[in-house]
Amino acid sequence: MKRPNIKMYRLAALFILGVLLFNHPLLGLFNRPVLIGDVPILYVYTFVAWALLIALLVLVIERT
Repeated sequence: MKRPNIKMYRLAALFILGVLLFNHPLLGLFNRPVLIGDVPILYVYTFVAWALLIALLVLVIERT
């Protein structure tokens, strides 16, 4: 019997996480007139979430 590929399941989980992070209700929480270092909080959230997804993808793909 074939062993299931755990990498495929992890990538699917990361896809779902990305969909949830960039979905409208969660983005709406950060759409406020608040600045962090003269940068709107929505931009900070978007960049941090995007960087986190890339880092997690690298960990999943490069792991042996």
